[in-house]
Amino acid sequence: MINVVVSGCNGAMGRVLTKAIEEMGDMTIVAGIDKNINSYKNTYPVYKSPLLVKEECDVIIDFSKPSNLNGLLEYSVNNNIALVIATTGFSEEEEHKIKEASKFTRIFKSSNMSLGVNVLINLSKQATNTLGNITDIEIIEKHHNKKVDAPSGTAKMIANAINKELDDSMEFNYGRSGNDAKRKEKEIGIHAIRGGTIPGEHTVIFAGLDEIVEIKHTALSKKVFAQGAIKAAQYILNKENGLYDMNNLINNN
Repeated sequence: MINVVVSGCNGAMGRVLTKAIEEMGDMTIVAGIDKNINSYKNTYPVYKSPLLVKEECDVIIDFSKPSNLNGLLEYSVNNNIALVIATTGFSEEEEHKIKEASKFTRIFKSSNMSLGVNVLINLSKQATNTLGNITDIEIIEKHHNKKVDAPSGTAKMIANAINKELDDSMEFNYGRSGNDAKRKEKEIGIHAIRGGTIPGEHTVIFAGLDEIVEIKHTALSKKVFAQGAIKAAQYILNKENGLYDMNNLINNN
């Protein structure tokens, strides 16, 4: 039995993850972490900070906010607990802290836990190798109206992966606007749409001379992210200290 602590357990993704784990036979939630500890009547104890957790666990799955990072890293490192980070919106300094902490514990981090999205990223890299120098590249992401960060962490993942294939020669243009907004040659446009209850949609456009190639992924519910996080937790459990991502899981290395 894999004992799990869910960070952000009373948030939208935390509730979906809780339900998914409760339906499993080989994984159980021993505790939750959430600043709003009384939002729901959970079947497990909920603490405001990971440093207050008393139960023994094997892995923490985090769907919360960047402000919780320091406590999660401290708890993970001090107790040798594997950590799955599905939270987005980290600063460069926070990304550095995650990388440093991974020297002392196992951390799996992805801005998108969907296996399908990571296939989209790999397909986009392949398309870039053929079309990158002869097309204009644009990325459009759509999410629900309660999402805090923009553009999405996934859109940034896609843009960075494409840019790497182009030797980091491109500049990112976030939401083109104005009377002098003609597209630059070395530019990747990134556009964020917020509305309704859209779980997540990402489209990569390669627009060339008289032809357009689009690669698109649509999440129909938040369940795909919960299932991906569960797979990540199972994958990282017995790994050596280090920083892992979806490419490691997909390629099983």
